Amino acid sequence: MLKKFEKRALDILSKMTLKEKIGQLNQLSTPDKHNAEEFKEKVRRGEVGSILMSVSRGTAGNKADGTIDNAFYDEIQRIATEESPNGIPLIFGRDVIHGHHTVFPIPLGFAASFNTEMIKDSYSCIAKEAANESVHWTFAPMLDLCHDPRWGRIIECPGEDPYVGAKMAEAIVKGVQGDDVSAKDKMLACAKHYIGYGASEGGRDYHRTEIADYSLYNNYLPAFRAAIDAGATTVMSSFNDINGQPVTGSKYYIKDILKDRIGFDGFVISDYWGIRLLTGQGVAETERDCSSLAINAGVDMDMDDGCYINYLESLVESGEVDISVIDDAVKRILMVKLAKGLFDDPYCKPTDINWEEHKQKALYAAQESMVLLKNNDNLLPLPRDKKFALLGPFVHEKDAQIGAWSIDRTPNGAESFYDALTKKVPKNQLLTAPRPDIQYDFHYWFVDMADIVILALGEPWSTTGESQSVAMISVTEDQKALIRKARSYGKKVVGVFFNGRPIAMGGIAEDLDAILYAWHSGYDTATAACDILFGDVVPSGRLPVTMPRLASHIPLYYNVTSSGRPVNNYYGQHSNACYGDGVGSPYYPFGYGLSYTKFEYSAPVVEADNLSLDEIKAGKKFKVSVDVKNIGEYDAKETVQIYIHDPVAVMMRPIKELKGFDKVLIGKGETKTVSFELGYKDIGYYMPSGEYTVEKGKIEIYVGENSLTENKTMITVG
Repeated sequence: MLKKFEKRALDILSKMTLKEKIGQLNQLSTPDKHNAEEFKEKVRRGEVGSILMSVSRGTAGNKADGTIDNAFYDEIQRIATEESPNGIPLIFGRDVIHGHHTVFPIPLGFAASFNTEMIKDSYSCIAKEAANESVHWTFAPMLDLCHDPRWGRIIECPGEDPYVGAKMAEAIVKGVQGDDVSAKDKMLACAKHYIGYGASEGGRDYHRTEIADYSLYNNYLPAFRAAIDAGATTVMSSFNDINGQPVTGSKYYIKDILKDRIGFDGFVISDYWGIRLLTGQGVAETERDCSSLAINAGVDMDMDDGCYINYLESLVESGEVDISVIDDAVKRILMVKLAKGLFDDPYCKPTDINWEEHKQKALYAAQESMVLLKNNDNLLPLPRDKKFALLGPFVHEKDAQIGAWSIDRTPNGAESFYDALTKKVPKNQLLTAPRPDIQYDFHYWFVDMADIVILALGEPWSTTGESQSVAMISVTEDQKALIRKARSYGKKVVGVFFNGRPIAMGGIAEDLDAILYAWHSGYDTATAACDILFGDVVPSGRLPVTMPRLASHIPLYYNVTSSGRPVNNYYGQHSNACYGDGVGSPYYPFGYGLSYTKFEYSAPVVEADNLSLDEIKAGKKFKVSVDVKNIGEYDAKETVQIYIHDPVAVMMRPIKELKGFDKVLIGKGETKTVSFELGYKDIGYYMPSGEYTVEKGKIEIYVGENSLTENKTMITVG
């Protein structure tokens, strides 16, 4: 997409001085009123290439920032295009992560929908709203694979699976950028954080990682490959190191792998102050050294820390940085600006927005994302003629369910769970504490008057996101006490969890008759949860992450390799073998989720189960199909999942790995045939060298409702 702009970019580049070139590599934060004039002078001199539209702090995403002044950004753009030496427009970037004014589910919630068309459509709405307020560029999608839910930023990622990550990457990039990224209602996408940030040890934000190249290529890179294949124009480098090498200063990870091997032709921006942090990571003594490391590694734009603008000129003059490195970085940035159409039409031109349509789409996204984890005796959907006792910290709370990284949200724009419930049943059937501030008073006389207890549990959005890691993934101790107290009344108890991360369910789920995992699903979280609780919507979300029994079982993820001995706890072998003091299997596995109906699967059938390697390389595929029958009482969606296992290979392969899914609506009593195709790119893997290989031999194929399915067949690569 970008190569067609190379000639024009090189023509502009040929007219620029070294200082002007370095200016294009410099991103600065929006100035405040005290330094606005000084900032404008920098723009006039060509010393600014991009603006990071104001965020509240370096660890952003946990505080609303207020409105964006289009007139200010248009004025800055006018200075850049009319008064700077070469009239090069600026790119305005902002963290538009899962919504702008209309807030959609957190990305992890989106991943739970297993509905990529809905995700693409949602991000098209998000782009339209943000583009109406001068935003050219969003720092999304976040594609960090994560095995540790203690990490606060797991809320932004697609979960634990590389295939889900790749499908999320494709959907978000296409939703944000569309078919023509120069359109006024589209933005530039930024795949982040490249790479391995989600593997930080202990879930501690910004910390070190150990990732072998074998795992890097097969687990951490697929989502970035998919984003680039989908047309992502920018990539953000990550804070972390890998095996002692900070990524922002690593030529191996950025230039050799990302740019040369994968073929990324857009530009790379550092994370916030990521270049100067190389001193703290102990690989550079001064900010000048940091600048040399980062630019030579392939980081093209410096996010806000001023290293490039202060030191690159002298580094070029001393020969420590070759001018060709600067020219390549500038060319990449110019090509992206040309692709966005900023040279031809640099100003914000708002388009009409159907706000009600966006609200309805956000509600639909929330409904699609919620996961029913437990439903003993078909307690849900709830009858409307009963009395309900409402307990818990999120009964009256409004903003708690919105999710971090919603910096342009309207304060108090969400509806409380209580208010949403009043639209389902009369208020006189809802029994709750008279004031929110006494919600933990356990002397609830009114519980005896209720038929069913509903607990609104979870965590506020402010305890998730950047720099918000936690040591224990659970609800608070007083919420656990509340669950036990509710159970003691002898009533049926429903737990609705408003969480950003998966939690350890041991000691919690046992005391609940039904569990709805509602995530932080945006403004309409409460409405969507009530729609599901009362059967107006049949739940269809599936877990994109594993729910462990205990936090001490972390890391716990489904696509592990076999131990060799029969102690693969995830898959139920010798469930006490890994931990002598308890069961080590997941509480709820990857891909898991219940419905209000039941589905029956046939055995999978392969059209031609033996293809030669040459045939596969030439494009032939294994065609796998399965019949899925709805044997329950509701029309409902089922997410049919296909996994593979290569039992004998040069390298150890995962016991199961997801290779496709299809979310289909099946009417009650109806049978649908769901088909998948597995080709060369699906059944092989990457060697530690980065070379892709498909080996001859047998491959097990599993098709079912989650990662623990045993419904399988076999194919052979001859």
